[in-house]
Amino acid sequence: MKKTKLVCGVGVNDADYTIQKMAEVVDESGKKRYKLLWTCPFYIRWKNLLTRCFSDKVYQKFQNYKDCTVCEEWLRFSNFKAWMESQDWEGKELDKDLLIKDNKHYCPDKCVFVSQTLNTFLTDRANNRGPWPLGVVYMKRLDKFQAACSNPFVSKGEKGKVEYLGIYENADEAHEAWRKRKHELALMLAGRETEPRIISALSSRYSEEDC
Repeated sequence: MKKTKLVCGVGVNDADYTIQKMAEVVDESGKKRYKLLWTCPFYIRWKNLLTRCFSDKVYQKFQNYKDCTVCEEWLRFSNFKAWMESQDWEGKELDKDLLIKDNKHYCPDKCVFVSQTLNTFLTDRANNRGPWPLGVVYMKRLDKFQAACSNPFVSKGEKGKVEYLGIYENADEAHEAWRKRKHELALMLAGRETEPRIISALSSRYSEEDC
C-alpha cells in the first residue's frame, strides 16, 4: 500500500475525494502549466489549523500560536470535516479562545466558528503593545496615557475602526476605560449572535470578573 505523506508532519488526509481541482493552461510563452481552480473549504480550514500548531515559521511571526496543540481526533481530516459540517462555518473563521479564555488546545468542545468582524474585535495584539496594559498607549509629549479600542460598529470610512476613549493620568485608569468600553461592545455583538455558546462567552468577556 502506498504511504500518503502526512500534512505538516502529523495530519492524515483520508479524504475519499479529490480536495483540489486543477486545469492545464498555456501561458503567453506557450508553456503548459497547471492552474488551481478549487480547493475543498474543509481541507483549507484543516490544513490552516495544523499549520498554526506545527509550523516553526508561524511561531516566528505569530507568537500567540506557540504551544498550541490539536486533539488526536482532529489529526485525521475526516473527523475534522465531520465536525465542521455540523457547525455554522460559511464565511467564518475558526476560533480557539472565545469560549475558553487563553485556550491553547484545538478540539470540538473548545472551538467555534466566528465572523471576521468578531475575530478582529477579539484580537488583542498583545505582542505589539509594549510594556503597557491592553488598550493603552503612552503619550510621551504629554507624559500621560491614551485609551483606545477597536470598534466594529464604527463605519468603514473612519480610520482603522479605532475608538479613542480619552487621556488619563496613569496606565491603570486608561486600561480600565478600555475594559469597560470593550465589555459594552462585546454585549452589543452578543445581541447579534444566535449561537448560545458565543452569546454566553461574549456576555462575560471583558467584565471585571473576566479581566
